[in-house]
Amino acid sequence: MEINRLAAFENMLKAIVTQYEQTSRRMAELKLKGKEKTATYRQLFASKLQLQAMLSCYQAYGLLEKEY
Repeated sequence: MEINRLAAFENMLKAIVTQYEQTSRRMAELKLKGKEKTATYRQLFASKLQLQAMLSCYQAYGLLEKEY
C-alpha cells in the first residue's frame, strides 16, 4: 500500500508540473499575439496561479528540486 501511495504522489506531482509548464507556454503564445485581455488568457492565468500555489506547498516541504 505504501509503495502505491508514493507512486500516486509522484504521478500527481509530475502531472501538476506538466500542466504548469503547458499553461505557461499557452499564455506566452497568447501574449505574443497580443491576446492578454481574452477570457482564455485570464482563465489560464487563474489556473497558473492555482498550480503555482500547489507547487509552492511541495517546495516548502522539500519535495521539489526546481523552483517555479
